[in-house]
Amino acid sequence: MTHPYYPSGNPRFNHVAMSVPAELLDETGRAEILRFWNEVFGFAEMPTMTVDRQRLILSCVHWDQFIFLIADDDSMRCPRMDHFGLAVGSRAELEGVAERAKAFRAHDDRVDLIDLHVDDQGPIKIHSLYVKYLLPLMCELQYWEFAQ
Repeated sequence: MTHPYYPSGNPRFNHVAMSVPAELLDETGRAEILRFWNEVFGFAEMPTMTVDRQRLILSCVHWDQFIFLIADDDSMRCPRMDHFGLAVGSRAELEGVAERAKAFRAHDDRVDLIDLHVDDQGPIKIHSLYVKYLLPLMCELQYWEFAQ
């Protein structure tokens, strides 16, 4: 059933924007961000949008879902558990991200990882993990397992 305001289908989030210090968006900072988010999540730079020390946009696997990073002197600061969330289609996909994050953390201790856990609510089990690297917000990944 569709919502009367959105007869073409449910609206969905297409991006999250964060302000960061300009030095994080210089050539070295961008390379570090890109290496992690590509190796662990499979996200890629939208290079036509990159402006040195000003802007970096990471495609979250598809061009219409992305992380928008913008330089600002008064950049975003937030508590550790502030986050944005992504859903995956299987427990195995969630485990894959966890394994890749742990492997990356083995050579870079700036990776903040809250490992896999399950919130069992009876008819649904929400499997999730949280990962943070260089950006102000953590990323929570969830897999929803519905009871048969």
